Amino acid sequence: MSEKSAQKRKYILKKAREVFSEKGFKNVTMKDVVEACDISRGGLYLYFSSTEEIFLAVLSEEPDDDDDEAISKALTGDATAGDMLALFLKEQKKEILRKKSLVLASYEYFAEKNLSAQDNPLRKQFEAGIQIVQTLIENGVRAGEFICADPYGCARNLMYVVEGLKVSAKTIGVNEAAVDRELLYILEGLMPGGN
Repeated sequence: MSEKSAQKRKYILKKAREVFSEKGFKNVTMKDVVEACDISRGGLYLYFSSTEEIFLAVLSEEPDDDDDEAISKALTGDATAGDMLALFLKEQKKEILRKKSLVLASYEYFAEKNLSAQDNPLRKQFEAGIQIVQTLIENGVRAGEFICADPYGCARNLMYVVEGLKVSAKTIGVNEAAVDRELLYILEGLMPGGN
């Protein structure tokens, strides 16, 4: 693919992300993407054959932000398990409160697919989050920062809360104070003398 084609594809995916975040998955047509990109229908079909193909490409693209850099810096520094967990939750909070999010489109798409847990990217993402949090909690327990008899159970619970907040933010509305309150409640439960 030439540089110009690669740039055009990237542009289409950027515009399609906006359309999917606004309309969900089910309500998006190829015409919507054509209009958002201000290109011809034939021009779009040179790159993608369906809204499903576009959506899956959007999901596989990393959004441009500095989240990974912040996490990498913390991992290589002298950050404590508590600092790392706080950073992880800060990034989750950003995603929960992000206005242009693919949460609803993702749930719409994957709810209709009868994928096994092994093939479901949402499940893989959820399990990866549990693993990260569990490791941070275990490290915090070893360092005396946290008290937790069941790090896996606590990590699983925290990720269910995060997922619930993501959906609630897009359906019933959740403000920043509510997100802070729910995440802080879990964090305080890990602290010696908490909850």
